[in-house]
Amino acid sequence: MARGKAGTHTPSPPIWTFGRGTVTTRSQLKDSRNFFQKLPLEVFHMILDNLSVLEVSVFCLASKQMNRYVVDYISTLAWKRKLMHRNFHNTSCPEQECFGEHFRDLGVLFKRCTMLLPTKERLKCILYKFSQVPCFLRETCAAPDCIGLFRYGVFLQTMIAGWDEFECQRVFQFLCEVTDLLHKIETITTTEKPGLKCLEELELRYFCRKVLLDLSPNQSDCRFWLLQLLKPWPLFKQAHLLLILYGPQLSEGAISWQDLVERELPQDALWNLARAILLLFNKPVIKDWTMQSTLAVFEEIVVIPQPWHVENVARLLVVCGKRFCYTVLASRAQLGLIRDIAKVIVYIILVCEKDGYEMNWVVNVVQQLHKGFSSDVQKFTFIRHLENMFSDVIAELLYMYVDGNRPDNRDIFTATCLLLDASARFHAKFFHVLLK
Repeated sequence: MARGKAGTHTPSPPIWTFGRGTVTTRSQLKDSRNFFQKLPLEVFHMILDNLSVLEVSVFCLASKQMNRYVVDYISTLAWKRKLMHRNFHNTSCPEQECFGEHFRDLGVLFKRCTMLLPTKERLKCILYKFSQVPCFLRETCAAPDCIGLFRYGVFLQTMIAGWDEFECQRVFQFLCEVTDLLHKIETITTTEKPGLKCLEELELRYFCRKVLLDLSPNQSDCRFWLLQLLKPWPLFKQAHLLLILYGPQLSEGAISWQDLVERELPQDALWNLARAILLLFNKPVIKDWTMQSTLAVFEEIVVIPQPWHVENVARLLVVCGKRFCYTVLASRAQLGLIRDIAKVIVYIILVCEKDGYEMNWVVNVVQQLHKGFSSDVQKFTFIRHLENMFSDVIAELLYMYVDGNRPDNRDIFTATCLLLDASARFHAKFFHVLLK
């Protein structure tokens, strides 16, 4: 008989039976809620071993106690080996199709495991463990086809999805501490001649693009990471870094610094750089970054490593679109660089002819620039410089063609013919608009 007052009896919680089934009370449910705590740890781990990564992450949401159990489980050496069992260096492996999904699920798991911790502790718990993997660090893995950084980016972007800007800034700071990123950027961009540290440039490009920039779910996030990379540096280093991240590459992978200066590059070689510029330009109201900041960076870009071939400047403006093109030319016009913008416009017309763009938008840009001058004298001076520049550029091309020792003589002749056709098309459109 139970201890207590004589004649008293504490009844057990009732169980109602309906046919073959039973219904337990809330108190019984409360007693049985810690069922997994009663299991030996080895048995509990065996259960988790048979679950997918995403299914394990669901356990983290059950209770604080369960969350601690799962954290202990994923901290074991055996689970870490299971986590990294896939081959980063075999891109033809049939498992590669689900490889990205595996690290996306890991991002969800670690996000849920650490959701009760402060941001700083979450980063220590998560990123530090992953930073021990050689394929997740710059200058550590020498395999040419390693896709470790891409998988690291998938994991990271999944884990921090939904975090506010302040938390993401802490993520960036932590990454810089782990990888010594800012010091390496400073070392690379301080060199007097871009391209001397070719391998370091490519490593920096690959790390920043694969981990932070290319996997950002939207333009806003990509802009955030790009600004985190650019803001610590003075103007010329911002331009240098932007070219390292998005500049044209040779077939063997190196950044084609001298090609920007010496020869015309195709449109696709400049597209990524144009996309990055527009990312900064299309939202002019950003904290500590203005439209003038983007224009200043652009002007620095087109003189690295030396002043670019004018056709490359023109093609980059064409790819960036009418609005950005007009803004750059209008900014130069305000500085009195009339002859400079006249030459760029002539090459923009040539690029439109070569690449198949409509001539109307160039005519509209010239009209807008013409209206922007305050006096009739300035307007006439602009038109006179533009018309004279057609003659100057054609004469320059002809002089180059006369030099029969040049290996690109046929290309020069073709460019001259194209410019003559482009001039005719431009003036036809221009007079049509003027006389309409």
